[in-house]
Amino acid sequence: MERQLIISVGREFGSGGHEIAEELARRFDIPLYDSNLLECIAQERKLDGKLLGKYDEKPKNRLLYRKVKGFSNSPQENVANLQFQYLKKMAEEGKSFVIVGRCAETKLKEFPALVSVFILGRTETKIQRIVEKYHVLPAGAAQMMKREDASRKSYHNYHCQEKWGDSRTYDLTVNSSYLGVLGTADVIESYIRKRMEA
Repeated sequence: MERQLIISVGREFGSGGHEIAEELARRFDIPLYDSNLLECIAQERKLDGKLLGKYDEKPKNRLLYRKVKGFSNSPQENVANLQFQYLKKMAEEGKSFVIVGRCAETKLKEFPALVSVFILGRTETKIQRIVEKYHVLPAGAAQMMKREDASRKSYHNYHCQEKWGDSRTYDLTVNSSYLGVLGTADVIESYIRKRMEA
């Protein structure tokens, strides 16, 4: 792809956001970054990728950690900042990619190549997807959904002034429950291609 394109995909747990991001990466023939972003950082900085993964997209525990002279002793905050720096570096180098979560819609908003989307869904549809994907009962799926969304919201809102899931923060907000993964990807692809023509 000659023209730079960065697609940021925020998502509710169970909305199919990761699968939609995979489909967009395939359609635009650009790399997808999610938890694998930490593998890239670990390799570049010669760090333990599994250790970094323990703190991926996790909110900081404000009772246990603090900042001293601008430096944090929170592993969650340090891992988040490593990811923000790596994403910004890739954007500055003119690379195209899809990124899932990691506050990218805010951390990369200065780049004209950024298109940010947020995927949400109906509760019943998300629970059904979680049941099928994780082989849990509906009650367990509902608990997982509530816990994961609370964690994502806390993580995002700690690192950004803009609020997680607020439609004003994103270029496009789509409910995936009605069109499914492929149909939702169709809508987003169409929007991006029209944006790229402008």
